[in-house]
Amino acid sequence: MDFEELARRLLNARAEPDPVLDAARRAAVALVLRDGSGQPEVLLMQRAERTGDRWSGQISLPGGHAEPGDPDLLATALREAREEVGLELGRDARLLGHLPPVQARARGQLLSMWITPYVFGLETGAEPVLGSEATAAFWFPLARASAGEFPWTYRYLREDEERVLPAWRFEEHVVWGLTYDILSGFLRLTSLS
Repeated sequence: MDFEELARRLLNARAEPDPVLDAARRAAVALVLRDGSGQPEVLLMQRAERTGDRWSGQISLPGGHAEPGDPDLLATALREAREEVGLELGRDARLLGHLPPVQARARGQLLSMWITPYVFGLETGAEPVLGSEATAAFWFPLARASAGEFPWTYRYLREDEERVLPAWRFEEHVVWGLTYDILSGFLRLTSLS
């Protein structure tokens, strides 16, 4: 995987301005890539079950809310990756760019929160070390997902209405919701396969 080319694709994909976010809460995620035997892989984690966490137990990218001590959203993504999966991205990875912010959803409802995905290329053999907010971490093969190898649908009930969402099933993990949307958008923007 050529990180230089990927950085160029991300820069070219940023033609649209970001939405106005002054009144919204902000969050950031780290989309960490590595070369897995010539194919791009992204680091995903399973969130720990926690009361009050809208995304409790789900598969996600490392990330979370901006905190007052974070100078910017890049710092948020770096801090969250360190806390959740033990990666020092400032040392072990190269920042390739970021995707446009996406509006958060939970249980089918749009939230007043925007999430900025920062894309990193892992340049060392660093592996995740789980923090207290994660119960598992794994490398997800993006090219295989893009080629249609893991199609799935995720079903859940909300207020007596069944919702059916697109998803990927990889081993025992189901990638759906915001994580699915962010990764699908990344694949479209970068034509990565």
